[in-house]
Amino acid sequence: MAASIGNFLKPWRPSYSAKFSLNLVDYSLIQYIRVLVTRWARYNPYYLEPEPRKEVYNIPETELTEEEKKERELKAVRPIKAAPPALTSSVFNDPMISKFINMMMHDGRKRLASEIMIQTLERMKRIQVEKYHKAPDAEKPEIDCNPYAIFHKALENCKPVVGLRNVKKGAKVYQVPTALTDNRRRFMAMKWLITECRENKHRRTLMYEKLSQELLEASANKGSVVKKKHDLHRMAEANRAYAHFRW
Repeated sequence: MAASIGNFLKPWRPSYSAKFSLNLVDYSLIQYIRVLVTRWARYNPYYLEPEPRKEVYNIPETELTEEEKKERELKAVRPIKAAPPALTSSVFNDPMISKFINMMMHDGRKRLASEIMIQTLERMKRIQVEKYHKAPDAEKPEIDCNPYAIFHKALENCKPVVGLRNVKKGAKVYQVPTALTDNRRRFMAMKWLITECRENKHRRTLMYEKLSQELLEASANKGSVVKKKHDLHRMAEANRAYAHFRW
């Protein structure tokens, strides 16, 4: 009798089955809260997409099409979603440069990557303007002082057309030349530029100095990144006998 009373007075401890059921309840509650938060974070389909371009709002109503008129009337009476942080109406915004900044970013420090890119564009501008003033009159029209145009030209010159893919046939692995998609070509060009500046340049040189030098060389179809692209094309040409292994 005393033993049963002593057991009754002990603090209650849940058994394994009780613990398992409590864990299930907690897990289901957490999942329910997550679903609610996710649903609350999303916009109702009644909300319209934001339009960051300023020139769209300056178009007179007489020049709009019927669809554009209806869209403008809807935006006057229906709510509009908040613009995401990456969306901007600045004339200096360039989606390709934004992608390059995101690839150059390390450990989440996007502000540092953006500052490096701004300093790179500024240095390219200074170099080209100095070159423009020193050049004779006959060569001045050929010198491009726009750093955005230089960046796009350099990126286009670094994009490979074909790549190599490992294909295993039996016990051997063949490097098969394959055509690359536009996204893959852009990714490889950006990756080569960043890797070349980080690993194969002098460590005491600042990143924006190395990057501006590499971009100027690539815009003139020179430099180590362009050489790497040509080496890849040469290897693909040498392995063209294995092209039928793609299928």
